[in-house]
Amino acid sequence: MTASTIEIDPRAIRAWVENRIVFIELTDGRQIGFPASRFRLLAAASDEQLAQLVLRLDGAALRWEEVDEDITVRGIVEGRFQLPLPAEKLAA
Repeated sequence: MTASTIEIDPRAIRAWVENRIVFIELTDGRQIGFPASRFRLLAAASDEQLAQLVLRLDGAALRWEEVDEDITVRGIVEGRFQLPLPAEKLAA
């Protein structure tokens, strides 16, 4: 395999939640945000529970211990979410 064919998993260097939007900053400088409502367990979590976000696996995953939710950074980057955007977001 050559270096150009090796796929590197995206990694986050920072993660935080503001107004029920989960944000990650990637090692390449990109910042991505998504509504917590795109995942069942996060949608049901309190604001305090959402704030307990930590990075795991050297930035390859997000973890909410109290909610028992794990999300891969690769899944976020690839747009793989459990739930669709709410209808009011699609109309905007």
